[in-house]
Amino acid sequence: MSSERKDFLFDLIKSLSKSEKRQFKVYAGRLEGNAEAKFIALFNLLEKASNYNDSYILKSGIVKKQQLSNLKAHLYRQILISLRLAPANKNVRNGIREQLDFASVLYNKGLYKQALKILDKAKNTALEFSENNLAYEIVECEKLIEGQYITRSMESRADELVEQAGNLSEKNALTSKLSNLSLRLYSFFLKYGYVRNTEDLEYIQQYYQNNFPVIDHSRLGFREKIYLYQAGLWYNFITQNFLNCYRYAGRWVELFYSDTKMIGANPVFFLKGNHYLLEALFFLRKKSTFQEYLNRFEYWLENGAFTLNDNTRALSFLYLYSNRIHLHFMNGTFNEAREIVPEVLDKMKLNKDRIDDHHLMVLNYKIACIYFGAGDNEKSIVFLEKIIKNRTLGMREDLMCYSRILNLIAHYEAGIDYELDSLIKSTYTFLIKMNDLHLVQKELIRFLRNLGNIYPSELKAEFNRLYKELKALEKDPLESRSFLYLDILSWLESKMECIPVDKVIQRKSYQLK
Repeated sequence: MSSERKDFLFDLIKSLSKSEKRQFKVYAGRLEGNAEAKFIALFNLLEKASNYNDSYILKSGIVKKQQLSNLKAHLYRQILISLRLAPANKNVRNGIREQLDFASVLYNKGLYKQALKILDKAKNTALEFSENNLAYEIVECEKLIEGQYITRSMESRADELVEQAGNLSEKNALTSKLSNLSLRLYSFFLKYGYVRNTEDLEYIQQYYQNNFPVIDHSRLGFREKIYLYQAGLWYNFITQNFLNCYRYAGRWVELFYSDTKMIGANPVFFLKGNHYLLEALFFLRKKSTFQEYLNRFEYWLENGAFTLNDNTRALSFLYLYSNRIHLHFMNGTFNEAREIVPEVLDKMKLNKDRIDDHHLMVLNYKIACIYFGAGDNEKSIVFLEKIIKNRTLGMREDLMCYSRILNLIAHYEAGIDYELDSLIKSTYTFLIKMNDLHLVQKELIRFLRNLGNIYPSELKAEFNRLYKELKALEKDPLESRSFLYLDILSWLESKMECIPVDKVIQRKSYQLK
């Protein structure tokens, strides 16, 4: 039986652009005799293959079975070396590491003075760009060399290096604590979403307080500030304090705009900061400020603020289009948003190996909301079912729950009544299992379950009754998260007034500042 499976080497080769493949072949053929090397032949074979298959490789006669593993490892390493040398992958961090390698070569040759000169230059660059881990590594190298290369200034030099090592060690320890706190909060959000009840709220408050390190704000550098703002942002997102989210994200983004060289050095942080700033403004319904920051974000993306690679290109797409969709949501322009859906789907397919399942699920939910708002309930159901039927997702349980709720409403709107009873039962069971049954959800399910017993003449009054009950819950901190996922109130208003839901949202849009 043939062996067809995912393979790291095969995935790496398939991820290469035309220019990267061309560069690898030039790099690999740089020495006489390499043109016929086995690893080049293996590269050419896998480049043309549509899937990975051990048997296909062995039948080609390039390599014997016992040698295949070693040949693949060698080819993998050669591709990585070629990619590291590519101009697109040149950045401050790699440049500093390269200087460290050069200094190590000089040290091994006993050329201590030359090694120290390179290390000093690399250290200044590392400190300028807040690469404190690398700066600490450089100082440790300097200490090692100074122990062998004795100079008259040894005493003052030793004091200087010891002090630098101590300061950098403290900075790195603080950065580690803040990044750990940020990562754990993000992990909680991916698993559960926003706090669901008082137990969640008490847990996250206690965890944040117990793990927040002692900080001297006057001594914070760029890197420590990034993780400080990131941790504060996630804590406030989880607890739904979107005003504080806006404040933390605003400080995060302004770090880059106040020192623009950091954008090119840390493009991922720049992209994430802008996304979270825009997301906070979306939840605050600050439309004009949202539009202002979105325009500025688009400007920096269009004017080459940083070198695009596969990673930053995927993130740029994800964050830019997510927030363009958010703007359509605020304006109620769902029919206009439908026009960009094909482009979004194409880019999702192109970047499917670089965007995690969580963010793909969120994009599918946004597309479902676009179609629902435009009145195309059948298409909305198609995208909701992509989420509901995905059994491998163990994250964002709250979004999974609200996908099912919106699915119920879309089925009702589409007139697919024959599935409604079974969907209501399965949704109710799922919410109970997820421990995520709240008053908003209970009222919606109860209303949909009783639809068959309501006379058409009484329907508008029932929509009005449900609207009043849910409106009263809108300001409840533990119920308000329901309205972040579904604009239930606008939908109910559309049913009460017998007008499309996008018209209701457009009317509200004029009131947004």
